[in-house]
Amino acid sequence: MSSQAPEKAAVPQEHHGHGKLRAAVVVGALGVVFGDIGTSPIYTIQTLFNPDDPHPVPITGDNILGAISTIFWSVMIIVTLTYITLVMRVNNDGEGGIMALITLLRRWGTSTGRRSAVALALLGIFGAALFFGDSMITPAISVLSAIEGLELVRPGFDSAVVPITAVIIVVLFSLQRRGTAAVGRLFGPVMILWFVTIGAAGIGGIAQHPRILEALSPTYAIEFLAGNFHIAFFALAAVVLSVTGAEALYADMGHFGRKAIVYGWLGLVLPALTLSYFGQGALLLGDHGAVGGPFFLLVPEWGRLPLVILATAATVIAAQAVITGAYSVASQAGQLGYLPRLRIAHTSESTVGQIYVPWINWLLMVAVLVLVFAFRSSAALAYAYGMAVIGTITITTLLFFYFARVRWNAPLWLVLTGGTILLAIDLLFLSANLTKIVHGAWLPLLIGLTAFTVMATWQRGRQIVTAERDRAEGSLREFVADLQKRPALARVPGTAVFLNRGKQTAPLALRANVEHNHVRHDQVIILSIETLPVPRLADDQRTEVDDLGSADDGILHVNARYGYMETPDVPALLRSLDAAYTEGTISADEASYFLSKIELARGDSATMAPWRKRLFIATSYITADAAEFFSLPRDRTVIMGSRIEV
Repeated sequence: MSSQAPEKAAVPQEHHGHGKLRAAVVVGALGVVFGDIGTSPIYTIQTLFNPDDPHPVPITGDNILGAISTIFWSVMIIVTLTYITLVMRVNNDGEGGIMALITLLRRWGTSTGRRSAVALALLGIFGAALFFGDSMITPAISVLSAIEGLELVRPGFDSAVVPITAVIIVVLFSLQRRGTAAVGRLFGPVMILWFVTIGAAGIGGIAQHPRILEALSPTYAIEFLAGNFHIAFFALAAVVLSVTGAEALYADMGHFGRKAIVYGWLGLVLPALTLSYFGQGALLLGDHGAVGGPFFLLVPEWGRLPLVILATAATVIAAQAVITGAYSVASQAGQLGYLPRLRIAHTSESTVGQIYVPWINWLLMVAVLVLVFAFRSSAALAYAYGMAVIGTITITTLLFFYFARVRWNAPLWLVLTGGTILLAIDLLFLSANLTKIVHGAWLPLLIGLTAFTVMATWQRGRQIVTAERDRAEGSLREFVADLQKRPALARVPGTAVFLNRGKQTAPLALRANVEHNHVRHDQVIILSIETLPVPRLADDQRTEVDDLGSADDGILHVNARYGYMETPDVPALLRSLDAAYTEGTISADEASYFLSKIELARGDSATMAPWRKRLFIATSYITADAAEFFSLPRDRTVIMGSRIEV
């Protein structure tokens, strides 16, 4: 990182002016942030007491009270305490999520122990890889669980559940290219209606059997776990479904600020979820037969079809949230060097975070459809879902406590005490989900391991290719000094921009232009794009110019810095550069752009295992076109290639 890179992050920060929180921001957060966790009541209790579960929980009064208490206190500990109170106090220039924690570890963790920081960063990458599994499972289980409510409205409708779900998913992914700006304004009101509705339904259930309120006492959860551990332990694999979407609260912090999410959670979402869970528990106390669909059976028969329609809308919003999250994770991973540079389309002129990544979109759509047709029910998918959720939560908790120690200098006794307690709870949930490996929990692990292998291989392959390129390119300053000793070299009018990785080596395209075409332009700009581990940079921190010791020879090196959530626009950068540094000597609208294209081939060196070399080369084929990524004009872009073996 350049010495001039901004050093700001990991402090509480709001983006909404003078500490004031506008109601519209809270409404927006309700529509985007809480969709996943807000739809968990549809399937959590139904899954927990599912008689077809390989480790069923008997439906008794004590078990119902114990299970509801366990759900409530799990939400309080994992969501309210771990995420809302602790983890969300860490931000990277306002941005949250596991990728933000990884970049903070890269920046500060190495100062206290490089090996531990690197190991934890790799663990964080695995957590990000698990999020891709979450992004595949959430749309499938959410929409399936909502459409399954039709079976209660019209018995015998079960054969239509999977086809209807598939159609909704295809439409959802097909509309992604249009962006969420237009429908996003509807998300908040829909989710407010959703939370008010499920809260009211819960109140109705509680009124019938108010004894369920005894489950507010943690003693019921403790007795359930301690007195029936052989049952309760396996039940935790379903209880964890109540905290699905906890990571989304953190990941979307940059869009709305911590304060909006805290207000939305404490003011509406937590009360509504609590009422829904307790209402369903009360219903089961009075009618054990309602276990087939306690969420929908909470409302009168006349209200079930409208609730199914509202649930479908809410689950589509929940799916939208994780799909958008997958775009962001893929984009940030590409900017940080863990994935190839992917084609990214910005779908909103006013909201930077609204992006569309076509390759990720269609990959997710195919994966979600496969899951729908393979598992065919939300109950079957629930076994897989829990593993993806708790895996990411556990890794985030671990990274937070490490960061609190190395960056905030939190007392060791406090870190060990708090970390031990919260991680013990996370690991208890994780071990319970491991018992579901053969019943579907293998799926997110497989997805996570696959994505992690791809990202780790890409990072390693890039290191190898970079070393080979350094040898082929040679010193930039020596090359420029050599140009000054070649007065016979033909000079043509105009500006040539050569994109390069830094200013240590000479661009391959520039070498080829001089050595084979025997020509150079009057104005030569060697441009390096540097992605910093911060989301965005101010314009006054954007560029650094170096004349390379040839101030009178028209050769400049420009280092342009961008945050990992920004997309470089080279022509726009060139125009700002012309105004600030070159006094009109750059022909910004007529400049020619030169790219060095690398053709990868598998060599005999022992740099990586042969299968990893094949994977690295195969992954390189999804790399976005550099000219498109950097917004270069096609008619003025020249691509010159070279071959490198890995």
